Amino acid sequence: MPESGFRSVFYSAQDGLRLHARIYGDANPGLPVVCLPGLTRNARDFHALATQLSTEARVPRKVIAFDYRGRGLSDYDPDWQRYEVSVEAADIVTGLAVLGVEHAAFIGTSRGGLIVMALAASRPALLKAVVLNDVGPVIEGDGLAQIRAYLQRAPKPSALAQAVEIQKAIHADAFPALGEDDWHRFAKALYKDENGRLRADFDPKLLKPLKAIDLDRPLPALWPLFEGLGGIPVLAIRGENSRLLSARTLEEMASRHPRMERIVVSGQGHAPLLETGTLPRQIATFIDRAGKAHRG
Repeated sequence: MPESGFRSVFYSAQDGLRLHARIYGDANPGLPVVCLPGLTRNARDFHALATQLSTEARVPRKVIAFDYRGRGLSDYDPDWQRYEVSVEAADIVTGLAVLGVEHAAFIGTSRGGLIVMALAASRPALLKAVVLNDVGPVIEGDGLAQIRAYLQRAPKPSALAQAVEIQKAIHADAFPALGEDDWHRFAKALYKDENGRLRADFDPKLLKPLKAIDLDRPLPALWPLFEGLGGIPVLAIRGENSRLLSARTLEEMASRHPRMERIVVSGQGHAPLLETGTLPRQIATFIDRAGKAHRG
């Protein structure tokens, strides 16, 4: 069934590319929520969470979920070298300006969390609260290698049921907590129907910058960017089985940001599905507190 409960908006990036976002709970007052997905994911990943935050939470909020360039309903970039965090952060700033959003709570999954940290350095006034979903200033090389290997060899399913089985076969060991509905949502958000066949809903050229990373050398740590969040309420979420965000890095994040809240999600890896279990309630409660502090 088609998803509902939101409206689509399109806007032009500074270089003229046509970009897309979903808006849930458009008329809801208070601090809005901005959702930023992972590297090859899109706004559909946040549909269930955005629906809950905009309709079922104690304080319903406007929720904006973005498709980066080259993902979802946004245009593909003819220059693959512009698939990088600083460009995507600038696209988010442009989108929020078009929508008249001056500040918000940000939820960033994986790549989205890196964009949030980039925004903390360039546009800190935008950020009134931050949820980092399975991402931090240190990215584990073996986790990134696993993601790259999967994307380079990703099977091409012909139907959604097959897509679900493929995702289970690849990720089930890291996600034993997921049920059938979870797997279905996970796979459905990843693919689009193109002339009766499923296709991964991102520009294949996104893999080019990923291939260019030398994983034989340590990845640069981003502690200065993380420390830019020092004055902002932060909730860090880690999948118990994550190979991208280590328990060691999570501990150091807490030591450098003493007021940071933490959740470790059992039975999930990279990255936890934020609509599962008690996560929506915990996220909503965290944002409610930040919203009160913002009003104060």
